[in-house]
Amino acid sequence: MGKQYNTDCSRESRRLFERTLNQAMSPLEDFVHKATSSGILLIICAVLAIGIANSPLFPLYDEILHTKITVGGGSFVLSLSLHHWINDGLMVLFFFVVGLEVKREMLIGELANFRQAVLPISAAIGGMAVPALCYLVFNLGGDGVDGWGIPMATDIAFALGVIAMLGKRVPSPLVALLLAIAIVDDLGAVLVIAVFYTDTIHLGALLMAVACLLILIGVNKAGVRRPLPYGIFGILMWLAMLKSGIHATLAGVLTALTVPASSFCDAGLFADRMGELAGDFRKQIASEGKESRFNILRNVNKQTILLSMESIVHKMESPLLRMEHHLHVWVSFFIVPLFALANAGIPIDVSTLGTVLQHPVTLGVMAGLIFGKVAGIFLFSWIVVKAGWSKLPTGVKFPQVAGVGLLGGIGFTMSIFIGSLAFPSDPEYLVNAKIGIVLASLMAGIAGYLCLLKTTEKRD
Repeated sequence: MGKQYNTDCSRESRRLFERTLNQAMSPLEDFVHKATSSGILLIICAVLAIGIANSPLFPLYDEILHTKITVGGGSFVLSLSLHHWINDGLMVLFFFVVGLEVKREMLIGELANFRQAVLPISAAIGGMAVPALCYLVFNLGGDGVDGWGIPMATDIAFALGVIAMLGKRVPSPLVALLLAIAIVDDLGAVLVIAVFYTDTIHLGALLMAVACLLILIGVNKAGVRRPLPYGIFGILMWLAMLKSGIHATLAGVLTALTVPASSFCDAGLFADRMGELAGDFRKQIASEGKESRFNILRNVNKQTILLSMESIVHKMESPLLRMEHHLHVWVSFFIVPLFALANAGIPIDVSTLGTVLQHPVTLGVMAGLIFGKVAGIFLFSWIVVKAGWSKLPTGVKFPQVAGVGLLGGIGFTMSIFIGSLAFPSDPEYLVNAKIGIVLASLMAGIAGYLCLLKTTEKRD
């Protein structure tokens, strides 16, 4: 009876192990899976924040966000509100992951080949320029003109969440195109923040940030692959950026671009050494009884072989992909939802909602995200394809590009972030912008879903 039980356990363990192996994903599949899953949590946090902002809990919510948190001592003290720590501190990790995604796409993704990259780059430029112009139509010459960057952004987590609702109808090349457009879009938003949403620049702090960047480049060239030096000098660059006047989140992207992407170990040597270690491991198994196959602790040689395998795999892995894989969980399931919880709290007075919807800022944001995004992405894509500069991915049609353009109108995270920079001391305009972002993102998501549902076919 006991022997039969052990046999059954062995079979079940083997099946579990095989299922685990089969669930391994490529970096792109892993990114899409996590971004899609986090979209649900993001929606929950956004709805919760809006609910709290329109309940008796709002004073407590507001007080908590404005609570001062101080770190440091002596001559160096950094005192910021919780809201600022989230937006200027934690969001640096969000931008760090964005930088890793940009570098990966430039090396092995849709942006690696120039002819292939022309399409998403052009679409993203159109998806930034036309929404900004739509906003300026309503606000040029007015007090809300500084918000022109708000409708330029795309929230990839929400967009992928909508695509997930369509299941297998959406072809993989279309998802890859959306990802590439969103990544270029994020990079464009970072540049806009750095160039146009910086008031004053303190030269000394800026030079310190440049020095940190040069050190990071030197660390990369020296072949350093451990994350600690990149973390230390990345934090120092963030502090320098914070003091310089340039938005500190730029430090996240710049640090990410210095992270090594290549492997430290030769692929052939890796395969040979892993084969030798696997052979040694089999010899250890052969020298033991069947009852010891699941017990590693009793065999020091097995432990040594496994540690050697782990060390070699670590050297073979790309630091860029490893960091992106580990940090994406924290960014997707903690930082971005926390950002939504801290920033999506919009007090809505129903009696004045009609006035708010007629405000130039609200109209500009909605026009940019709903109409400007799809017009810019579709028009610029059509131009580069018809001109012969690039071509649509296999299996993708222009009506589906329109669906991608509509999903690009889901601005949310980055749009709210830029809105907080555009109207730092004007709460009325910021609330109007947030209402426009939420409504436009909702409408763009529904329209994009219906468009892709109409233009794609159900597949088994």
